[in-house]
Amino acid sequence: MRNFFILASFLIFSNLLSQEGKLHKNKWHWNNKTQDSNAGYAQAVKVDNVIYISGVVTSNITPEGITSVYNNLKAVLANYGATFDNVVKENLYTTDIEAMKKYNDVRKKYYNNDFPAATWVQVQRLYMPESKLEVELVAHLPK
Repeated sequence: MRNFFILASFLIFSNLLSQEGKLHKNKWHWNNKTQDSNAGYAQAVKVDNVIYISGVVTSNITPEGITSVYNNLKAVLANYGATFDNVVKENLYTTDIEAMKKYNDVRKKYYNNDFPAATWVQVQRLYMPESKLEVELVAHLPK
């Protein structure tokens, strides 16, 4: 009898998923677009209450360059009514990790001592050759 209930639950759940059909993605891109078809990406995609933000870049690993990256990320978050308080994961890619460590205080100000899980990786180069830093985020909105 227990196996029957497990199988019935699975079938009901599978049926609900198939009725919903395609995953609803709310996309946002700079200049009021939903995506960039040249490079093939959206700046942000919201699914349910999770926002996935593509990397924002700068060619200067300086306080000004880092501020520019995080101000742009702030603008993407704001588009969904979110702030850095909603950020749960940060991935940072840089061509010079020592410079980024030197100016980490600029980044930390945006989180107000509520830091997300984070991964920092030094890479040889980024998509745009002149870029030196790229930061992507995952944020959760309240349900």
